[in-house]
Amino acid sequence: MLRLSEVKLPLDHAEADLELAIRARLKDLRVPSDGLVRYTVFRRAHDARKRSDIKLTYIIDVEVKDEASARQHLDAHPHCSVTPDMAYRFVAQAPANANLLRPVVIGMGPCGLFAGLILAQMGFRPIILERGKAVRERTKDTWGLWRKNVLNPESNVQFGEGGAGTFSDGKLYSQIKDPKHYGRKVLDEFVKAGAPEDILYLSRPHIGTFRLVSMVEKMRATIHQLGGEVRFEQRVEDIDVDNGKVRGVKLSNGETLRCDHVVLAVGHSARDTFQMLHDRGVYMEPKPFSLGFRIEHPQGVIDRSRFGKFAGHKLLGAADYKVVHHCSNGRAVYSFCMCPGGTVVAATSEPGRVVTNGMSQYSRNERNANAGIVVGITPDDYPGGPLAGIAFQRKWEERAFELGGGDYCAPGQLVGDFIAGRPSTSLGSVEPSYKPGVRPTDLSTALPDYVIEAIREALPQLDKKIPGFAMHDAVLTGVETRTSSPLRVRRGDDFQSINVEGLYPAGEGAGYAGGIYSAAIDGIEVAEAVALRMVAEPGAAD
Repeated sequence: MLRLSEVKLPLDHAEADLELAIRARLKDLRVPSDGLVRYTVFRRAHDARKRSDIKLTYIIDVEVKDEASARQHLDAHPHCSVTPDMAYRFVAQAPANANLLRPVVIGMGPCGLFAGLILAQMGFRPIILERGKAVRERTKDTWGLWRKNVLNPESNVQFGEGGAGTFSDGKLYSQIKDPKHYGRKVLDEFVKAGAPEDILYLSRPHIGTFRLVSMVEKMRATIHQLGGEVRFEQRVEDIDVDNGKVRGVKLSNGETLRCDHVVLAVGHSARDTFQMLHDRGVYMEPKPFSLGFRIEHPQGVIDRSRFGKFAGHKLLGAADYKVVHHCSNGRAVYSFCMCPGGTVVAATSEPGRVVTNGMSQYSRNERNANAGIVVGITPDDYPGGPLAGIAFQRKWEERAFELGGGDYCAPGQLVGDFIAGRPSTSLGSVEPSYKPGVRPTDLSTALPDYVIEAIREALPQLDKKIPGFAMHDAVLTGVETRTSSPLRVRRGDDFQSINVEGLYPAGEGAGYAGGIYSAAIDGIEVAEAVALRMVAEPGAAD
């Protein structure tokens, strides 16, 4: 097939207009009027750089009668090319008669879920260990914090089937390079599990929390059907390492599982696991991450700013944004994990600490838009070794707990008051969505001085890009600390730990992904590395 990119049409174009545009492009390739066999939309995006003239932009795959002739003219037309082969092909299959130890996957967030699924599809019958509960039980525990101020440290936004991504906007896009088109495999598996088919062609697809719950359950069922196993409430307390090689994992219930291949997909909040790995001598290093707050505006303010007269158009949906400001103190302030029409959620996993995150449903129809407004920091800001970033995060999460009143309510401040440097004593027209609740206060001591200084400078500047961004009644809620893992568990080109053979650091927690999509892709890559290693080992086949 041939791929036509940059096919632009008005927002409210008729369906026939798309075919006319396709035929016009094919005419450039000397395809006759009767040469079009069929076409499919590979990607649809919108171009809102001109709010008065928003366009839809398509990438179209077309089948023509004489493709060989059309290909001769591709070089003269930069927006025409051959459709790449995106079919997923398994790199290995488990030998039928081999007596192999089953691979173990620690963690069932997006990375662990896809690592387990791919290993199961290749016949390796993985065992997936998840310290939290199955997704529906986990959801009840999460609501326990949001509604009753009761935290379950082993079952919450961070821990449990589906990982932190289950309580998020469900974004399925990333800026990572994906030359092997693993992302298409991710989307295909999600659609098989019940995701809407529009995620296959929308440029910035998302799913939302409620749909993710049922999808995760269906993917777990598939893993079971293929011979895999998922064990909930199974926390790994130790890894048996003998002469630099993994020999097994020890569980909190006292059981030891013999295994030679362990995928470490624990997510960025498994702080006790990182401590254990550090104690075991697994090489890791500190890495940059970001700190900040969640900011909430009325969704209508963002819609009008981004889409002008087209605000509310059904094809555009709730508007998002991505902003950055480089501050005079050398820091960068940027938006993170923007959730249109969503809510700010309590995302702590440890008692006595407050953490915020953002979440949206598929409909994105809540009254507020929210995003992290965060400041990049480096290991120079928290010296002390690979675990120092965790201690740094905890310090500010504990401060937020204190400022919020000590009952998991979050500290908040009106943007106007924050910029002016005065405490907020009440809220305004923007009703914060965080549950258990928000207590107005002074956030100037909620984060390091350089973070406060940078955000205070950035907000009025960002208002120039998005009018209303610094509106007085917009709400800042603290604190956003878990933007990414504060450490990286180093791995080599073979995806194994650089000093422990058979250990495969993977996903966001190990420092190799950021979000559902990239974590799932990393899970696929690591699963392939495990499979290739297992079939290459002595005794893998008779």
